[in-house]
Amino acid sequence: MKSRLVVHFLDGSLIKGWSTDLFPNKPTFHVNDSETEESREVHLADLKGVFFVKELARRPVRSQRRYDIERPGLGRRVRVTFRDGEVVEGYTNGYSPDRLAFFVFPPDPDDNTERILVVTQATADVQLV
Repeated sequence: MKSRLVVHFLDGSLIKGWSTDLFPNKPTFHVNDSETEESREVHLADLKGVFFVKELARRPVRSQRRYDIERPGLGRRVRVTFRDGEVVEGYTNGYSPDRLAFFVFPPDPDDNTERILVVTQATADVQLV
């Protein structure tokens, strides 16, 4: 199945596209650029995270993101601070500092982001809250 992705690199660049071979325990995967259709091998070690999205087109910024929504079954509440200062909150059931990466699900089901594959080495702090 093709997953729509926004791939965020540590250097601040990104690729919007899709992949069929991305797994959280594999160090590499391929992303097909939505603009050029070119396939590129990507190493998780070069990434901040991979954002699985509903739509690749940029949505208008919502005035209020909801963080107060409980989403049973998605794991523990977590606050992730990336090395670049960005903070995301959500739920995870697979965080371990020894893992290459882990998934975070946003608290707001109406968010364009369905889930984030967070690369552990790109984080400055991960707090279970």
